[in-house]
Amino acid sequence: MLSNATGRRILRDRPRITSETLSVDYLRSLPDNTVGRTYAAWLDREGVSPDTRDTVQYIDDEECAYVMQRYRECHDFSHALTGLPTVVEGELALKAFEFLNTVLPMTGLSLAAVVRLKPAERERFFKLHLPWAVRSGLGSEEIINVYWEEQLTRDVDELRAELNIETPPDLREIRKLMRLQQKREKEKARLARKEN
Repeated sequence: MLSNATGRRILRDRPRITSETLSVDYLRSLPDNTVGRTYAAWLDREGVSPDTRDTVQYIDDEECAYVMQRYRECHDFSHALTGLPTVVEGELALKAFEFLNTVLPMTGLSLAAVVRLKPAERERFFKLHLPWAVRSGLGSEEIINVYWEEQLTRDVDELRAELNIETPPDLREIRKLMRLQQKREKEKARLARKEN
């Protein structure tokens, strides 16, 4: 952050992202496809708020503690920007992206949770979302240096392009289609058993 002009401003200003500093009602009133409206819609869809993140503890250095707090509070903007949901598979995809983008050790350590995925989810993660995370994480601007509060009225697609972040495969749609396919297969099996 110190090597980036915007990062230095963030460190100097120390903005916080909470319900007190950011009106979600205002964000909901912004035009479609703005960063703020996209963020608010993502919060509503996932059932979270800007206050969902815990306060950083156990870091004695005040500046390092702020950087970690800022990372936590901006994590949901990263979710909104990518469209990734809060299910384990979506969190892992975003953590892989964040690790390659920020090199924060805790984001890399989070990837150990890949063992929690079901075999089909794990396969999808390695085939679809990990390659996306590598491309976007390594190829994009460092998102820790985005002054989100100044980007709220911008077109979200313009910001993605400026940061060089491609939209990942739509995990919600993929999961929806997989459930539909499983339901059809169960129904086929049920009908086959009934005929026999």
